[in-house]
Amino acid sequence: MKKKLLFMVINMNVGGTEKALLNMIEELPKDKYEITILMLEKYGGFLSSIPINVHVEYVKDYSEFKNMVNDPPLLTVKNLMRKCKFVEGGMMLILYIVTKLLNDRSLLFKYLLRHHVFKNEYDVAVAYAGPMDLISYFVLNKIKAKKKIQWIHFDVTKIGFNLRFAAKNLRKFDVVFVVSEEAKKKLIEKVPVIREKVRVFFNIISSKIIQLQSREGIGFIDKYEGLRILTVGRLSVEKGQDLAIRALDRLIKDGYNVKWYCLGEGNERSTYEELLKEYQLEDKFVLLGADSNPYPYMKQCDIYVQPSRYEGYCITLSEARCLNRPIVTTEVNGAREQINNGITGLIVNIDDYEIYKAVKKLINNIDLCKKFTENLAKETSDSTKEIQKIYDVI
Repeated sequence: MKKKLLFMVINMNVGGTEKALLNMIEELPKDKYEITILMLEKYGGFLSSIPINVHVEYVKDYSEFKNMVNDPPLLTVKNLMRKCKFVEGGMMLILYIVTKLLNDRSLLFKYLLRHHVFKNEYDVAVAYAGPMDLISYFVLNKIKAKKKIQWIHFDVTKIGFNLRFAAKNLRKFDVVFVVSEEAKKKLIEKVPVIREKVRVFFNIISSKIIQLQSREGIGFIDKYEGLRILTVGRLSVEKGQDLAIRALDRLIKDGYNVKWYCLGEGNERSTYEELLKEYQLEDKFVLLGADSNPYPYMKQCDIYVQPSRYEGYCITLSEARCLNRPIVTTEVNGAREQINNGITGLIVNIDDYEIYKAVKKLINNIDLCKKFTENLAKETSDSTKEIQKIYDVI
């Protein structure tokens, strides 16, 4: 009989977390595991990438209480009152006060999910991604499973992290997976009570699929003949595209014939467009938007740059390594677990001037670029050890 696994996420937006999930699912034997992806909402560019053998389910009526979870509580109360929903507004006000006093949103989630019943039972249920408090609560309290796993993909010292909620709820999971050794260290420092439950699970990539898809897509369609720099990631503060823009400004002022391309979409697009106008770089820094297949661009670029302010374990960096690109990355979680500084790439401080100097170094040193490419080509990717960690839990 097949083991039943459930992975819960927000949606299937084009992002590293969702891609890591799809990669892992591909590695799990179809004859041994029946897999379900449970989403808060039906949305995202990776929806069509979910394998046909995977069951897909959605949280009923999430759209009706989504704003109550994500908006400031007092704004939610005001909106309910304006709609003459006085009872619900009063209840939300009480919940807001209690939540504020206890610094724990569990009561809010209990109220919002009071009518939700999830009848299916699983061998393992995984709170895989998203606003960790809601998804964690849902998996712990609404899903029937023999074992439960929490997966944490971000740096808990950089992103909003409710320590009280974490200490209370993370200890209820059988295992807490993090995506790098540095992330493990930081999580244990924040929540020492779960020390024995925390394990490292590196994000899985498939070199074979990446190489195949890099040949299938089109990639750059402009006829630019200068040096191409590429960054892949959603347009957000944590991904650091503003640092890349400032680094490019220095390169252009130095007279280099370069063009910087950025694959990804996000809520900082308008901010970055304004920044590009300020630096007069609209024609030199190209916002390409999202593409579910970034690999042709990675294969064709001359230099790959990851300018992130923080990461859990950067999957786009892993993909660029697979395609043997000369790489510059900031020193975020997992960077030193992926790049041997000076041997397979350059690791720099999180600073636009440091990024500029590293890119300039690669532009001026073709032999160094060749060295990185050759050394990366010698590396091998083996997901066996990581997948075994799932088997061990099951």
